[in-house]
Amino acid sequence: MSTGMVVVLTGVVFFLLTCVAILDIARKDFGSIQMKALWGFLVAMVPFIGVIIYFLIGYKKGKRPVAEGPAD
Repeated sequence: MSTGMVVVLTGVVFFLLTCVAILDIARKDFGSIQMKALWGFLVAMVPFIGVIIYFLIGYKKGKRPVAEGPAD
């Protein structure tokens, strides 16, 4: 496999990971909108490293909202 192909595949993988991280940040509650914005900014603006930091540290900090049952 050529060096160019490796670089392109690495870029595609990190792009997909960035998309997954941003969607996860949008779904979770981090306690305040400022923390959510900080994580989103870190992931979007710091290529490669931001995604790794989010999945190592931030992924566990956010909480998924509790789904409410049907309101009858």
